[in-house]
Parts: sequence; structure tokens; C-alpha cells
Amino acid sequence: MLTVFTLSSGRSGTHFLYQLIRRNARDCVARHETYGFNPSMFGRPIYDYAVGKRNRRRKLLQRKRRIIERFRTAAYIETSHAFLKSWHDLTVEFFPQSKFVHLIRNPLKVAKSEADREQLIQGFHVPLCHYRGGDGEKYFLWSLTGLEPIFRSFELAKLTRFQWYVLQWIEIENRAMRFLEEFGKHADCFTLHSPVDLNEAGRVEALLDFLGLKRLGPQIVIGGRRNANWRQTEITDEYRRQFAEVVAATPPAYLKIFRREPYVSLPWAAALTH
Repeated sequence: MLTVFTLSSGRSGTHFLYQLIRRNARDCVARHETYGFNPSMFGRPIYDYAVGKRNRRRKLLQRKRRIIERFRTAAYIETSHAFLKSWHDLTVEFFPQSKFVHLIRNPLKVAKSEADREQLIQGFHVPLCHYRGGDGEKYFLWSLTGLEPIFRSFELAKLTRFQWYVLQWIEIENRAMRFLEEFGKHADCFTLHSPVDLNEAGRVEALLDFLGLKRLGPQIVIGGRRNANWRQTEITDEYRRQFAEVVAATPPAYLKIFRREPYVSLPWAAALTH
């Protein structure tokens, strides 16, 4: 069975990608974020990745592999953004024949949408949205921990939550590029620019062909629930200033990838180089 995972930050169109696959591909199982017996790999696995603990993550992935292997279909596709946060380094060990979808969205939009979504969750006191790391500290279930090396150049208390998510996006994209390079997976990865490519039938068709998925119907259906935020993601001059401030203080090693494809030709890429 082919397994497909997503290289992406949250708020980048992963849920809509899942909807597109469900509406256009057959003989496959599509999942967005898995919970319950099929481990989501959010929460504690993110902390364990950050501090270099593999055994706990391996145990969860052993269970995840057993669950996936029970599906009698040609492909299992999971569009969760947990992949780069907590377990991409173990993919070749557990799912060696996988393919990948790299979903890229404007980092200002991602960071603003992430900050807005967290504000909503915290404001409504959603239960179980935090977990305890091995150090006893409390962490937000769906985000990085702040223990990752990229954050060491900053005083976290002085960052706005928007700026914190900008750094998370930069870290996630660096992980995507390192993963593809270190494991020789460039040829097994299909890149989509969100939201434009997700709304173009030709690009969705090309994705299905790349993954070797059979079509449900003669025409590509662009539809499904878009996991929209509680308010429209608007980028003001103040957010652009905060973005420029945090990028200027980011170690140059994290910004080198934006001088190359699949980023350099995008209109916002120039704002990430200095």
C-alpha cells in the first residue's frame, strides 16, 4: 500500500487538501488529523522530537503502522501537519515507500491564522489543548515547543504570538527541505502553493496522477469544507513590521532555503532574505 504524508505548517490548506482527495480519488483512505487509536502525533511526540527522544515516538508509530496496514486499499493519505513537527525523521524506518505533498502558503498568512486560531482555542478554554512535557512544563498541543534551536536566538517573552508562529513556519520549512535532501525524497514529493493550486483543477489532477490515484469521476471537483478561521486573515502594516523585525533577527542559516525553489519565485520570498 502507498502511504502519503504532508510537508506543511498548520493553516496552510491541509484540511481542504484532504477534502479534495476524498472527492476526487478512489480506492484510497484519506485522513486529515487522526485521533484515538491511530496516533495523531501531536502533543507529547512534538516535545519528544525537540529533546531527541525516539523510543516513545517509535512505540506510537508501531501502533500507527499496524492501523494503517489494516486498510485494504491502494493508498493511505494523511494530510496532518503533525508530520514535520514530530516524526518525519522516522518515516523511512516505518513507511519506506511513501510519497509526499509539500503544501506552501504565505508565511504572514500562516502565522496570523495560527495566532488567531490559538487565541480562539484559549478563549473558549477548549479542554485537552495542552499537555505536559517530560520537563513538567505545559505546551500547546498543536505547536512546536519553543525548545527548538531556532528559538534560542530570541527572548520568547518579547515575541508576539504572531512572531512566534513566523519562526515556527521558518523552522517547519527548513525541516521540509532537510527531510527531502537527507532521505533523497525530492522525486517523491509534489509541491502545491496554497491556496492557488488547491483551486486549480489541473494542479489537483496532476497531484492525483503523481500519486498514482484513480479518479472518482471524469472531472475534478473543487469543493469541500474549508477549515476557515473565525475571522478573515488580514495582514496590516503592523504585522508586516513585526514580520520584518523577527526575520531580521533570525540566523541567516535558516533563511538560505528561501533563495531557492520552491520559494524564490514567490512574491513574498524576498522578505525572507537579508
